[in-house]
Amino acid sequence: MPNFKIVSDFGMTGDQPQAADKLVAGLSKGFEHQTLLGVTGSGKTFTMANVVERVQRPTLVISHNKTLAAQLASEFKEFFPNNAVEYFVSYYDYYQPEAYIPRTDL
Repeated sequence: MPNFKIVSDFGMTGDQPQAADKLVAGLSKGFEHQTLLGVTGSGKTFTMANVVERVQRPTLVISHNKTLAAQLASEFKEFFPNNAVEYFVSYYDYYQPEAYIPRTDL
């Protein structure tokens, strides 16, 4: 697998470098869970792409809806044109096994 290398005409600005530094430091310390908060358009995806480039680890990005998942996949494909960026959508809401009983969900 080729190294993760961002292809972009832009660099991080504003709070993005500090956010990326803190996320990378958290990964180095073994933190299992971290959250990146920001308003729409603040560059969260670009910040995460920079974290991926810095840590050089395959990364799973999960979204709560299909529209955002498609947008994220598209942006990551642009940032990492030389790496595999895959997009998967679960159709669980359309298919439920016969043995599935919703009231047993926790």
